[in-house]
Amino acid sequence: MRKATILFNPNSGRGHKRRDRELDIAIGIIQSAGVHTELTVCRSSHEATIHARYAIAGGSDTVFACGGDGTIHDVIQELAGTPVALAILPFGTANALAHDLGLPLRPSEAALAAVSGTVRRIPLGRVEYRDFTGKSCARFFTVAAGIGVDAHLFYKLNSDLKNRGGMAAYYWKAWQLWATYRMRRFEVEYSNGSGHKQRALLTELLAVRIRYFGNILRELVPGAHLDHPELRAVMCRTDSRNAYLQYVAATLLGWRERKVDGIDVVSCSELTCRVPEQIDAAERVYVEADGELIGRLPARMTMQADALSLVVPTSKN
Repeated sequence: MRKATILFNPNSGRGHKRRDRELDIAIGIIQSAGVHTELTVCRSSHEATIHARYAIAGGSDTVFACGGDGTIHDVIQELAGTPVALAILPFGTANALAHDLGLPLRPSEAALAAVSGTVRRIPLGRVEYRDFTGKSCARFFTVAAGIGVDAHLFYKLNSDLKNRGGMAAYYWKAWQLWATYRMRRFEVEYSNGSGHKQRALLTELLAVRIRYFGNILRELVPGAHLDHPELRAVMCRTDSRNAYLQYVAATLLGWRERKVDGIDVVSCSELTCRVPEQIDAAERVYVEADGELIGRLPARMTMQADALSLVVPTSKN
């Protein structure tokens, strides 16, 4: 690490005064390691992506995403497919990727872990979808991408809720919305590495890339991890809220066996989702990636191998 661009999202997390002090300390630690740094404040998703592009053009070998999983998501859109490495200073509320990597959640300690860490190449998930104007788009993701129930919750939840009330308030509001949500069904066609295709009618699909979410979710999908060459997907064929609760309860209790009628966990190299023809087009089914609402069906998910250089603690290499 010789030249690093530090992209800071001041809207992530809470505790602004403490956060600013932590950022200053973290930058000092990085500079003390002999790294030339450039700090840019990014106040929107678009700015984070644009400045990641500028960092690459300006010769940075590392880009620090200073925020939560949403900030990381914005930054990797430009870093994917390049040799420029992503490093993380966790300033968000959930910090799922930081939890999975075993990074310290205090930014100054994460900075120490980064300058003494190593770089690992990982695959990325990729989702193609329609944005809200109907335009075809594509995004990479590191944590998870969801279609159906969870994406609808992101559509309904106030984007400032986590910042104002933390994860407890966020989970409570999500619970209220989920309890009244009318399940919408959509079709999925998926295949594994052998190319054998299967079909199902779902109310929810969640393709996960990390093993450990931290917080109360912990290990949401057994077998998922950043180096897995395929998507690990939870597919819900049921509209039974009781079945959903059973799966979540098994997650909270840390059970490895999660056999719930109507819910399957599969590995797949590709999947395509669409709204059935007989369903009214107004019945939109939403798509999210890394906790960010991005669009609606139809959608296609695949994997891109050897896609991202990621700075990890030495013990995680």
